[in-house]
Amino acid sequence: MKLLKTLSVLLLAFTILKANPSKININFADTLDANAVLVEASLFFEAYKIKQYEMWTINKGLNVVNNDPNFQNNKYKIYRKIDKVIFEVYKDSATTDEMKNQLADTALYLYEKGIKYDPEYKGTFMAKKAYVLNEWKKAPLEEAIAAYEEAFASGQEISNEVYYLAQLAGLYEDNIADDNDYQMQALDIYLKIADMEPDNALWQSKIKNLAEDDNQLQDFMKKSWYSDKENSEKAWTYAKYCKRNQDYKSAIEPLKFLIEKNPDVINYWKEIASAYQKIGKSDLAVKSYKELIDLQPKNRDSYFNLALLYKDMGQFSVARSYLQKAARVSPGWDYPLYIEAQLYEQSARNCGFEFEDKLVYLLAVETYKKVARMEGVHASQAADRVNALSGSIPTSEEYFFRKIKNGQEIKINGKCYDWINKTVSAKF
Repeated sequence: MKLLKTLSVLLLAFTILKANPSKININFADTLDANAVLVEASLFFEAYKIKQYEMWTINKGLNVVNNDPNFQNNKYKIYRKIDKVIFEVYKDSATTDEMKNQLADTALYLYEKGIKYDPEYKGTFMAKKAYVLNEWKKAPLEEAIAAYEEAFASGQEISNEVYYLAQLAGLYEDNIADDNDYQMQALDIYLKIADMEPDNALWQSKIKNLAEDDNQLQDFMKKSWYSDKENSEKAWTYAKYCKRNQDYKSAIEPLKFLIEKNPDVINYWKEIASAYQKIGKSDLAVKSYKELIDLQPKNRDSYFNLALLYKDMGQFSVARSYLQKAARVSPGWDYPLYIEAQLYEQSARNCGFEFEDKLVYLLAVETYKKVARMEGVHASQAADRVNALSGSIPTSEEYFFRKIKNGQEIKINGKCYDWINKTVSAKF
């Protein structure tokens, strides 16, 4: 009997669907019993399936949600489907202005119910509400902006978020005036979108159009952060743009703020270490890199970058120790050994060209040869350095005059080389 009853309902639904006119006003019922709601639902879903995007279809859907707002526990996403039909009817060339006004009001009504009964789509309904207010209802600017801002402040997921963000940014951009902060508001949003779609040149173009030059743009970002000083997202955006403008000194302030709020975020420490290094504050750069090592003891890059910093500071022994730590963390990585060879080569070049210096060049050559044998990324460069230094190593005559035998181990000495503490083997 239950199956027969269900089949009867579906047959009735299909018969009504075939018989009803296609264009009628939106006028839904609110006193239907459960069986009638099922009929209306069957009519709606069948019409939706065959893409019968008409006022009549909207009526059927509204009859369902108005009488049973949580129809089938929203299993069939009926609010989203009604919304789809509304938009399709709205853009139909046959839809009159009067009908469009009806559709706008209906959409707003639908969104209020959808926000409550389709919570997964709440953010999207809120954004669509703002869109309809602005584009269809031509609501006052402040009302449309407030609706968009409410949607984005809700923290809810928004389908096609970039589109709605761009709509809000466009509202701000089109209404920039001396007595409002819309220029900065538009900039904030375009910067956010640019982060979301880094390969889309449109957003960078929008950003540049809002400022006379990069310096003014950076100043806007600073003001935007200062106006909302606890906003980490704005601080990060400002820091990144300072770096982009190679204004590393200015980048320090937002990065310090971010680290204070989130001391375990690796990227903040990387950026501030690099910024300190760029502006010559080596002691603070060292401290930052060591903090990175504490946070990520298995990250080879932190050891390696710290080694490069010590190399630039002329502290070759410490630099070598961190290169060796980087190599231990990442066995088979040839770059640390390549830089170690550079340390020997640079040390010899800084000191002179006597026999003791040539022994250090020989140590550099032997180290470059090890890199070449690893057959890694720097193998070719290492082989080139071996060839380039072939005239800088001791000759057989120099060994002979010093009574050094072939294969004899020679301790590297000299005022420049007390840090090396290695031997080389005479080969001639």
